[in-house]
Amino acid sequence: MKMRTLLATTALTALTLLAASTARAQDVRYNFDKNTDFTKFKTYKWTTIKDAQTVNNITDKNIKDAVNAQLATKGLTQTDGDNPDLLVAYQPAVGQEKEFSSYSSSMGGGGWGYGPGWGAGGWYGGGMQSTMTSGQTSTIYIGQLAVDMYDPANKDLVWRGVASKQLDPKAKPEKQQKNLTKAMTKLFKNFPPTPKK
Repeated sequence: MKMRTLLATTALTALTLLAASTARAQDVRYNFDKNTDFTKFKTYKWTTIKDAQTVNNITDKNIKDAVNAQLATKGLTQTDGDNPDLLVAYQPAVGQEKEFSSYSSSMGGGGWGYGPGWGAGGWYGGGMQSTMTSGQTSTIYIGQLAVDMYDPANKDLVWRGVASKQLDPKAKPEKQQKNLTKAMTKLFKNFPPTPKK
């Protein structure tokens, strides 16, 4: 498969993950080519994926810095040369989900009607009660970041990792960077992969 076709195809995955101070944990997953020997990769170079969503320069730098830091701990060196062992790219996106929150309130006792008890005709179990359900809809932002690695020699995708998290649009830049660093640390925890024999 040619690199151009592969880059265009991989642009379908969603992803940006920068902010979030909510209770949901970051979800990470990865997949890799089981026939690839990752021990042979020593250098990498950043590339872009055609038609992938773009981010501003600050966010771009933050994402690359977070990935670079993780790859450095794995023994990989970034290069600007023409013959890197790996090409690395990322794809960011933010999606929206609707969440409906509801609650019920029972109107017995202090509301209208009556409950069970003794009456003139003996025990009665019936009772009139009213239940009211109320709710509201809110928008939840889900950010994801996919990191792809290509073997330029064979023009093949050899590793893909995806991190996603619920975003807090009001999070401060420091919190965004902290969450991004945490997500990339978690994403690259098992890199390089070791294929099972």
